[in-house]
Amino acid sequence: MLGVSGGGQVEVGATAPATPPQSSQSSAEEELTPPPAVLLPVTLDFRGPGLFGPETGLGMPTCLLCVCLSGSVYCDDTGLDHIPPLPKDTTHFYGRFNHIRHLKNTDFMNLNQLRSIDLTGNQISEMDEDVLLSLPRLQDLLLADNNLQTIPELPASMKRIDLRNNRMISRGLHSDAFKDMNGLEFLYLSDNNLDSVPAPLPLSLRVLHLQNNNIQTLHEDVFCHLHDRSFIRRNLEDIRLDGNPVNIHQFPQAYVCLPRLPVGGP
Repeated sequence: MLGVSGGGQVEVGATAPATPPQSSQSSAEEELTPPPAVLLPVTLDFRGPGLFGPETGLGMPTCLLCVCLSGSVYCDDTGLDHIPPLPKDTTHFYGRFNHIRHLKNTDFMNLNQLRSIDLTGNQISEMDEDVLLSLPRLQDLLLADNNLQTIPELPASMKRIDLRNNRMISRGLHSDAFKDMNGLEFLYLSDNNLDSVPAPLPLSLRVLHLQNNNIQTLHEDVFCHLHDRSFIRRNLEDIRLDGNPVNIHQFPQAYVCLPRLPVGGP
């Protein structure tokens, strides 16, 4: 800076530059920096909507929580305490070794393609009356190793029923429970508290396991036709009655129509 002194001399001087304003770039960077993430507690809610089946509280459809493959849904040993919402095209559902106690009427709604349910090794003690009756293609129902005393009415389409190792009692079965199941081939009822053989049984039946129950007597027409001595039940070749208090040798007329004698003794 040039200035004139009192003596007429020109002085050369410099003044300190003004302090520059704070950089606007720093402010912009601060504005762009995201705030720290807030971690929320994780909870599961299977009732929300979803594209591939209802979503969980994690924002995942059931088929990311379980494993879905070509119509089969695998939820084995995942800690479930109820049936998760299933995709409408589910054909086979596996929910083994979980903590499910109650099957509700809404659990399998609108699953018209469902053919197999495997809930082996849960804690099921209660089933709503119509929980399975509306499944037109159901063939396999596997409920072994649960706590069931009764079983609701089942669709006539059944081929295999496995109720081993429950607490089933004879009055817990519907009257004529298996009569109209013309395709039923395998019926496993061992290790329960049944006091009689469920009858009538469809002619399609091949395997009947009733060992380790409390059966004490056999009716003459439980397998055969009392008034038709020419009747032969050709398909039923595997009957297990061992581990019951019944002495099968005292009831020869009960199985004269069978291709093989039942396994059992006094």
